[in-house]
Amino acid sequence: MIQATVEAPAAVEAPIATVIELPTQNMPQRRTNADYRTREHLLGSEFEILFNRAKANRHGHRDSTILLVLVRHGFRVSELVDLRWDQIDFPTATLHVRRIKKGTPATHPIRGDELRALRKLERDQKPKSPFVFTSERGGPFTRFAINRLIERLRAATKMEIKAHPHMLRHTCGFKLANNGHDTRGIQGYLGHRNIQHTVKYTELSPDRFKDFWR
Repeated sequence: MIQATVEAPAAVEAPIATVIELPTQNMPQRRTNADYRTREHLLGSEFEILFNRAKANRHGHRDSTILLVLVRHGFRVSELVDLRWDQIDFPTATLHVRRIKKGTPATHPIRGDELRALRKLERDQKPKSPFVFTSERGGPFTRFAINRLIERLRAATKMEIKAHPHMLRHTCGFKLANNGHDTRGIQGYLGHRNIQHTVKYTELSPDRFKDFWR
């Protein structure tokens, strides 16, 4: 009997992976804040310009009250958009501030002009909402909407400094420092857990050097 010899199939060579070298592209990186602006707070005159321009908006009372509450209480944007009516005690003119980033809560006094503005906002709010600041559809404001509001005001007033909402928190801190309030007091007001975050306001206060040339 003749035995048939079966040849094994030839081994198939594995394809050689082709390595394609793509040109490396440097991803655009955001520059530092100092490249965009020379300071991180607004001057009193600059805030007044934005505030008065906000009054001229279609929803001028709401928009100007947003700016007023931001700067009076040093709110972060996330804290502002989450602000609810049950945090405001109209009879005692106080506001219960809840802080994010593990910040310490506090109770702030509400001055007369701000109290009147908030009362009017609550009275005129339609539809009613548990949130203080709402859009035309009745939903709470978003971080994006606040950012866009400030940018539109800046553009409308042709303000040179690139203002943004967090500058109003810094404006609050510098204003309190310039008014002579101590660092610990400002720390509690802004809800800083670390006092090093507060020191920058007192360090840049011009009152530190007011007697240097007397």
